[in-house]
Amino acid sequence: MRTVLLRGRVFSGQGEGAKYVGLDWVKEQMKERLGFTPYQGTLNVRLNTEGIENRRLLMKSVGFEIIPAADYCSGKLFKAAIENVVCAIVIPEVRGYPKDAIELIAPNNLRKMLNLVYVNMIEVKVTF
Repeated sequence: MRTVLLRGRVFSGQGEGAKYVGLDWVKEQMKERLGFTPYQGTLNVRLNTEGIENRRLLMKSVGFEIIPAADYCSGKLFKAAIENVVCAIVIPEVRGYPKDAIELIAPNNLRKMLNLVYVNMIEVKVTF
């Protein structure tokens, strides 16, 4: 097993992650692959230079795949942790998705649980 750290700043997304995570077929697959039903929302993180490099390593590894329904994109999931809080990284496999961004999901609202505001620097530990 290998562990990488992804560091970056919390930023405001467009609400697309919340819509995606709220889909029944997505929730089912996430529960099956991760062991939890995600809170309906994502925590968006803009990665620093080292984080971008480590994200590339993740994309080359297996992870868990989200198998899409018609007219939706697939995505990759990786189990992760922030300050010992269990979470997961979601990387949509959609054209134009920023190479310096990740979205985090957890059973609860990570922003509230960890008292995060936009621009907070966080560190995500991923083992794969």
